[in-house]
Amino acid sequence: MAKKTVASLQTSSKRLTKAIKMVKSPKSGAYTFTEAVMDPSKVNDWLSKQ
Repeated sequence: MAKKTVASLQTSSKRLTKAIKMVKSPKSGAYTFTEAVMDPSKVNDWLSKQ
């Protein structure tokens, strides 16, 4: 199923990556998931941000 999602994000001219990050809420302590579609070269920078 993940292969289908990634394959559908690829267009004829650009290759995109869907990144999912788990973030802990300081208020409740619960985890939430943040998703973003971006250029593969920017994924590491996005994941390192808090």
